[in-house]
Amino acid sequence: MTEFTPVEAIIGGGLIGIASVLLMGLHGRIAGMTGILAGILPPFSADKGWRIAFLLGAITGPLAIFLITGAPVDFVNPVPLWAMVLGGVIVGIGVNYGSGCTSGHGVCGMARFSVRSIAATATFMLSTFITVYVVRHILGIF
Repeated sequence: MTEFTPVEAIIGGGLIGIASVLLMGLHGRIAGMTGILAGILPPFSADKGWRIAFLLGAITGPLAIFLITGAPVDFVNPVPLWAMVLGGVIVGIGVNYGSGCTSGHGVCGMARFSVRSIAATATFMLSTFITVYVVRHILGIF
């Protein structure tokens, strides 16, 4: 799935922006997916209701697109399960050290011109570029 899809990208980005602004305006919270997810895992956050609703919306979004348009949403993943689990663990460690993820820092923090978030997002992106280059071009995996 590497096609250039500007209309879908603009719509998706706009929806992410609207959701982030509404979450900040209505709940005073940053739309960082790891922070939202952490609030529904033990020890539970007192405000877990909106967190569950937010995550359910993110998960059921492709189903809603299918029901509205009738167009199937591709879920093609050429990466083996072990690599996804390993990647998730590595990302989890990075999120812990970075005090947040690219959704919180990249969408909300950069929109507030937070120097810390701009630095964190640049670090996340540089790490991603290096990892993809090493895994695909040097190691020849995937």
